[in-house]
Amino acid sequence: MKITLRQIEVFAAIARSENVSRAAEALAMSQSAASSALVELERQFDCPLFDRIGKSLRLNTTGRGLLPQAESLLARAAEIEGFLAGGQLGPLAVGATMTIGNYLATLIVADYLQQHPASRIDLKVANTRHILDGVLRCELDIGLIEGEANDPDLVLEPWQTDELVVFCAPEHPLAKGGSATTEQLAEQPWILREPGSGTRALFDRAVAPQLATLNIRLQLEHTEAIKRAVEAGLGLACLSRVALHEAFRRGSLVELRTPQFDLQRNFYFVRHRQRHVSPASRAFLTLCRAFDERLQRADDLAPEI
Repeated sequence: MKITLRQIEVFAAIARSENVSRAAEALAMSQSAASSALVELERQFDCPLFDRIGKSLRLNTTGRGLLPQAESLLARAAEIEGFLAGGQLGPLAVGATMTIGNYLATLIVADYLQQHPASRIDLKVANTRHILDGVLRCELDIGLIEGEANDPDLVLEPWQTDELVVFCAPEHPLAKGGSATTEQLAEQPWILREPGSGTRALFDRAVAPQLATLNIRLQLEHTEAIKRAVEAGLGLACLSRVALHEAFRRGSLVELRTPQFDLQRNFYFVRHRQRHVSPASRAFLTLCRAFDERLQRADDLAPEI
């Protein structure tokens, strides 16, 4: 065999960091050794994998095609090491969008670590666009997202159903009626998620086009910040029911019924089409599905999330 696992490991590290020095540091090797490993890999097949732009390296077409295969190979090597070390699961990198990450994923990660205490799992919480980018770059093994994706390199699997809810502060004039017409909503200021989030994408698709005017007072990246702004009387907002259970129970926020809008959606699992699904990934997905069943079974789980 012409290539070594170390060459593949160096290639993948450089692809992730786009920098030989940072890749070498991550792999605890010298910069010259990392550079030599990459050069030798490219020389063996007379096939450049990066475009050299100044001091930075950017994956070319061949490199982008190789990266998911390289990550799969490294994941399988980690599985072998885990097996030889006593059946431990390999490391796992999970990405979750804001709503899922803040209200569901942390509980699932806790279950995972209780069941597999010797395993390592990293959780990244960001908006849908950033999670998809991480999966495409093979930085994340699994993504848990609120929005949809149409990239042919991604595989999406529906996880659980969700619903967005329009809400306001208890003192808001619309709160007593418990519902709002499209005309009333068009007169109100809004506090919304930022563009690029799955929540904002559904709002822009289902609600915004039906409003004669849309007055966006604030755009915020975090659901808790949006809830605080609404509690302070700054306007209306629209978030996942998952994120609002406890606030509705306490009465600090009030739901406004809006049957004129279709605000149903799915949460999804997403992974790279060319990447191997490791035992660690399968174990985590099994816990996700079991957690979904728990949520559907018991209304009294609302205080947990």
